[in-house]
Amino acid sequence: MIQYVVAPPAISAVPIKGSSQMFPVRRIFCVGRNYAEHAIEMGSDPTREPPFYFAKPADALVINDADMPYPSMSRSLHHEMELVVAIGVGGSDISVADALRHVWGYCSGLDMTRRDLQNEAKKTGRPWDMGKGFDHSAPMGALVPAAGIDPSKGRIELRVNGKVVQTSDLSKLIWSVPEVISNLSHLVRLEPGDLIMTGTPEGVAAVVKGDVLEGFVEGVGTVKTKIV
Repeated sequence: MIQYVVAPPAISAVPIKGSSQMFPVRRIFCVGRNYAEHAIEMGSDPTREPPFYFAKPADALVINDADMPYPSMSRSLHHEMELVVAIGVGGSDISVADALRHVWGYCSGLDMTRRDLQNEAKKTGRPWDMGKGFDHSAPMGALVPAAGIDPSKGRIELRVNGKVVQTSDLSKLIWSVPEVISNLSHLVRLEPGDLIMTGTPEGVAAVVKGDVLEGFVEGVGTVKTKIV
């Protein structure tokens, strides 16, 4: 029996809608600027940029509509509403045609961002890690199995305190879900338990303590958190 010098970390997991079972999370990959309007509002040209990725630690998850603490070292916390893909079958160099066979399910998620830290990192050519991968930066709703879900279309929306602030359609993804899975699998071997956050539409903005965020992806489900 293996003995460890410190207690092994707890397994991070996402709930499954209508089930007592949980989906264990291995890694969280995020696609940057994958809606044209959001790329434009962030100062990029969406017609020329291939997919690029950053990551969040698995223990950044916030689940079951729990509150999200406002992060330290930031005065500009932004919301980014996203469709999340859960990988159930691993693989490398996956073809676009086969990509959806590797999906276990989908959920709604928020890529919360310390925008001031991210912008400073961009200016200095440094990694985004502390702007994106901080504690509690990945609120997520319950997963639903992939069967019957078409990730190529459907409304995606976020409300803050009841007001719609982001709204678009999955059909506006620059790189589709199968294309993202295929492309990422050529960079790293995907494994069961990996999550892929597929990008956010336009309308990202700052939130403050007390704000209630309620996100929705048509046919998939909701995500909710309060900033405290």
